[in-house]
Amino acid sequence: MIETNSSNCDVWIIDDDSSIRWVLEKALAKAGIATSSFENAEDALLQLENCQPDVIISDIRMPGMGGLELLERLREETPDLPVIVITAHSDLDSAVAAYHGGAFEYLPKPFDIEEVVDKVQRACRQDVGGRVADVPLAEMPEIIGEAPAMQEVFRAIGKLARSNITVLVTGETGTGKELVAKALHRHSPRAANPFIAINTAAIPRDLLESELFGHERGAFTGATERRSGRFEQADSGTLFLDEIGDMPADLQTRLLRVLADGEFYRVGGRKPIKVDVRVIAATHQDLEQLVKEKLFREDLMHRLNVIRIHIPALRERREDIPLLMNKFLVSAAEELNEGPKELLAETALQLRHFDWPGNVRQLENTARLLTVMATGKSVHLRDLPPEMQKIDSSEIRGEWQAALKLWAAQMLLQNDDQPLLDSAVPEFERIMIEAALESSGGKKNEAALRLGWGRNTLTRKMQALDINEG
Repeated sequence: MIETNSSNCDVWIIDDDSSIRWVLEKALAKAGIATSSFENAEDALLQLENCQPDVIISDIRMPGMGGLELLERLREETPDLPVIVITAHSDLDSAVAAYHGGAFEYLPKPFDIEEVVDKVQRACRQDVGGRVADVPLAEMPEIIGEAPAMQEVFRAIGKLARSNITVLVTGETGTGKELVAKALHRHSPRAANPFIAINTAAIPRDLLESELFGHERGAFTGATERRSGRFEQADSGTLFLDEIGDMPADLQTRLLRVLADGEFYRVGGRKPIKVDVRVIAATHQDLEQLVKEKLFREDLMHRLNVIRIHIPALRERREDIPLLMNKFLVSAAEELNEGPKELLAETALQLRHFDWPGNVRQLENTARLLTVMATGKSVHLRDLPPEMQKIDSSEIRGEWQAALKLWAAQMLLQNDDQPLLDSAVPEFERIMIEAALESSGGKKNEAALRLGWGRNTLTRKMQALDINEG
């Protein structure tokens, strides 16, 4: 255990990575915060028998007892002790589990050191007593992502997991707003009750009122029996209003009244109906601009916009594209009863540089297309739709040059004796030959021409490099 300078706030750092402990110790010491460091949770729990810190910072994945198990122990023994969880393997599962476990804050690595110091200072000042009882974890919705923008989404869902507060989800079409709404419901105290979704833009205006609020028998032509609306169906649960920006003005007024009073009248009804519904709304539009244009009620916008979660466009989280595509290729194979396709590295790189105007939904549909249309077990560049093959090579050039430079630097550090070009040139030629053969459909004459060689030179190189002609 390492002791540093003392202050009014005492922080314990638990992480098996000594470099992380060192960085946190130095940053917190600079802020005048005393720290004690442990490389495992077991040692920290032993020390807890003698004294208690003001805040604990703990990694999630460690040898022996992990951070989530530690959280469970601390909640039993010291329920008011703030715990800040950090992890290099951040996903929705761990984020929600951390907040369910009583974490004060959840920070994915690499974290901003100033943010960590700020969170620690807040935790030192905060009284975190009176925690809400746990809600059992439900089945995880399929939201994945490693990009920083997605980590913010996971943190928001985790923080709101035990809340009934109204949420506005924003983002472009196809980014997965309904998945976020489902995640908020599944990890809320309402998880055992209905989740009802309605797309307000997909229902004709004259039918939308009845869809939302229901109607009495004889309320209009065709109303042959009483019908419950979505608000009644969602009682005690969650109602997801997708594309709320397209809601007609008169229905905006009725919605505002329900959100304010928790009651409404069916179409043609005279008896008020009381409901307890959590509303999650979503839109791809700029509500503030719609308010300026007098197309959306300002008071309704403020009523909906209590907490806002923004879902990034796929082009804003390009590092997640190969991860998502591999997931969708597996699910598409199961759906279509086909063998799963393997995404080649060069294909994944190409996909990362496509702008994906349809976002995740377009990516998922592309996975279905490739599962059916790709002829082999792997997804090659030639298998991609034409618009995805035509990407400016200058966008990729900087990436492979930087990667090559990093590789060279690492090789030079690891091996001082072997000439670098002896290993680099054959690998470079192998990649060029394989790419040319793939581009030519295996035609050696055409591949040799593209490489600037004669056919005999290509044949000799392929034999030397043991490249399969098939």
